[in-house]
Amino acid sequence: MKKTTILLLSLCTLSSCFNLDSLLYNQTKTSQYMLDNYSGKVDFTLDYSYHIPDSLVHVFTLPSQSSDESSSTEIYAIYIGNISRISTDTVIMYCHGNRDNMDFYWQRAKLLANTGSKNRFGVLMIDYRSYGMSQGKATEDGLYADVDAGLKWLSDKGLTNNRLVMYGFSLGTAPATKLTAEPKSMTPSKLILEAPFANAETLEQDATGVAMPGSFFSTLKIDNAEEIKNVQQPFFWTHGIADSFLQITTNGQLVFDNYQGTYKEAHKIPNAEHSTIETTWGFSSYSNALLTFITQH
Repeated sequence: MKKTTILLLSLCTLSSCFNLDSLLYNQTKTSQYMLDNYSGKVDFTLDYSYHIPDSLVHVFTLPSQSSDESSSTEIYAIYIGNISRISTDTVIMYCHGNRDNMDFYWQRAKLLANTGSKNRFGVLMIDYRSYGMSQGKATEDGLYADVDAGLKWLSDKGLTNNRLVMYGFSLGTAPATKLTAEPKSMTPSKLILEAPFANAETLEQDATGVAMPGSFFSTLKIDNAEEIKNVQQPFFWTHGIADSFLQITTNGQLVFDNYQGTYKEAHKIPNAEHSTIETTWGFSSYSNALLTFITQH
């Protein structure tokens, strides 16, 4: 009885100290986006051939408001491309991961913009609430509202559903999957997920190393493995086989297997960790695979 009491007390202490509702959002604030001049640590740095001219880089704010909110929250966005051509371009809505802010993901956004050829695709990226220069507090509902605010902006600029590609990385796979399965402002034509987690339960158990119900550590309801069942659009999945943060067998593979739509393709990258798919796979191979998927399916 004594040992049981000690164990329960220890777990209660762990729960109060390790609540993933807040720890999931590992954001970094900034007073100015530095982009190519960012001096912080990044996953990779592209050479000058991927440079984006200043005329094609647009930093602006968007109002984000979920259905149960009485007022909007100001979030920041970056669009790569010619805004006047959005109605005729193919645009990738890039939903970034849980750490830092858009400066950290700038290299990834540039890589997507230059997929196939120089400045081929438009790319929209937003900072979730409390990330970078965005206001407010990060929440699950806010996450979906923030990405949808970006989609509404694209729709207002004339983008049509058949030219919208949704891309989610890590944490960003949650809004990417949710808003493809249950579209609001726009209906994406394709879904790309990089290193997705299956659901909040698996994410929390992987993070804590404790085989307890996910609800013990969090109230998050994110469930990519279930949401993907409602996605009919063509689906591209990639995951590092050596991913120790979100293990491929318990996360990405389950999401891929649960997809029941029109077309899917898997790219399991040997030796790649959670954040090293692009560098391990190789920029050219990665880009060619994306280009084929976007243009042929």
